Amino acid sequence: MSPIDRIRSYADELTALRRDLHAHPEIGFEEVRTSGIVAAHLERFGIEVHRGLGKTGVVGILQGRPGPRRIGLRADMDALPITEETNLPYRSKTPGKMHACGHDGHTTMLVGAARYLAETRDFDGTAVFVFQPAEEGLGGARAMIADGLFEKFPVDEIYALHNAPQGPHGVFQTRTGPMMAAADFFDIRITGRGAHAAMPQQGIDPIVVATGLAQAMQSIVSRNSDPLKAAVVSITQIHAGAAYNVIPESAHLAGTVRTFDAGLRNLVGQRIRELAEGFAAAYGATIAVDLRDVFSVLDNSAEQAKAAAEIAAELFGADKVDANTVPRMGSEDFADMVAAVPGAYAWLGATPGPGLHNASFDFDDSLIPMGAAYLARVVERRARL
Repeated sequence: MSPIDRIRSYADELTALRRDLHAHPEIGFEEVRTSGIVAAHLERFGIEVHRGLGKTGVVGILQGRPGPRRIGLRADMDALPITEETNLPYRSKTPGKMHACGHDGHTTMLVGAARYLAETRDFDGTAVFVFQPAEEGLGGARAMIADGLFEKFPVDEIYALHNAPQGPHGVFQTRTGPMMAAADFFDIRITGRGAHAAMPQQGIDPIVVATGLAQAMQSIVSRNSDPLKAAVVSITQIHAGAAYNVIPESAHLAGTVRTFDAGLRNLVGQRIRELAEGFAAAYGATIAVDLRDVFSVLDNSAEQAKAAAEIAAELFGADKVDANTVPRMGSEDFADMVAAVPGAYAWLGATPGPGLHNASFDFDDSLIPMGAAYLARVVERRARL
């Protein structure tokens, strides 16, 4: 029986698990219930379980036939601070939190792969199942690595899979080299001088400074960066004031910078600081810029990306594999894992619907057997080298 067919025989159980996780979302480093459920499933399958790596991470170890190779598979577990806007029977029961990126599905696919491998044991060496917390900008991968992930549980290579709600359904997408962008998160705090709204000459209006700076920052990509190199500067938050008739004391801008090129990344950061200094001087305000490296460029290793595409072609058909997909400006902290050991990241197309991080998003459950079979087959094939 093929991996997909065998996993489809218990797909209803996996779907029930996925929907339970969806109904009980937990954001980064709070995945206590989720990690407990994962650990319980692994233990039921006879897999050695290690808890608490990177605070709420879980690692499972499964021995196959004797062999030196160790293959890692990784799934993310955390949800997002978004209020769900669906009428699904399994919609989030936690106000202000939802699985809007499909990590409930990724976790379930890896549980499904672990069950298959534990039942069949048709592989050499060791499978290492990494269930990671806090992928959504809180540094869960870095936390697990700092806790000794690859020292305690060394792997020769590691793989991860993410759903792609834009489709096409069932199409496996990967590439050698840059797959996802680096991301810096920024907070810019502007301090002026508060005043009565009817007497602006007595104050230094931080809102005027903030809106001018926000506009000027959009010129960095259009006028400072090489047009042939991709970059995105997005201001996603503006906070200031609490009354109609008061010029506030301060304002706050926040957002992200996305790049693939290290030199361009440095340039964008430098220009943000220079613009902030200029606006502070021009308006007599004080501006503090906090720019943080949150995600590295996710750079797929050549051998592992090629292997991932070949395994997917075996399972899904060559016509369902895009082995040279276009890089995406989103970011993914699996980048830190493939920077530490060779590995490959891939997308699996879902039935087109609401996009990632949308309040109406829901994971496509038809992907569960496909994704679980791919992850399991990675271990079977790559452990034999």
